[in-house]
Amino acid sequence: FSITYDNGKEFSGHEQVNKTINCKSYFAKPYHSWERGQNENANGLLRQYFPKTMSLVNVACNEVKIAVNKLNSRPRKCLGFKTPYQVFFERTGIDTRQLGVVRL
Repeated sequence: FSITYDNGKEFSGHEQVNKTINCKSYFAKPYHSWERGQNENANGLLRQYFPKTMSLVNVACNEVKIAVNKLNSRPRKCLGFKTPYQVFFERTGIDTRQLGVVRL
């Protein structure tokens, strides 16, 4: 499988991610959001919790963590009806919930 990254500096560690989870990576062209289908899909899913018209100024960090936990706990057809948490654990042996990524 592969990951298509945006072009931000937050993805500078992409080579280590690729090595850890044994995947290839690609970078989208600037202003070509359709090249990042999963990213756009995830944004759409997050909009269920935080609509576009909603100001994010007063959204608490815990609210974001709850939304992310719900999304990553939701089985996905494209993952064989496993959750993103399950697939990530199977590929890496890392339980992201133990890393403090999601603490409720």
